[in-house]
Amino acid sequence: MTPKRAVEEILEKVNIMPLEDQCIIIEILKNRYREKRREEILKHLEETMEEYKKGLTSKGSVADLLKELESD
Repeated sequence: MTPKRAVEEILEKVNIMPLEDQCIIIEILKNRYREKRREEILKHLEETMEEYKKGLTSKGSVADLLKELESD
């Protein structure tokens, strides 16, 4: 089964559910999305902090960044 077909089947099943159940599904999906997004942000933060500790990052203004990019 293709992912597109799986989504279509899920939506068809949800469509025949009572509105209250649909609302519950929406809330569950929103909460799961938020949690995954938080996990992604935390992972990115951890990677950034590790790069900072290793000295792989630099500080400066946007103007400093543009100057650095132009000099390369």
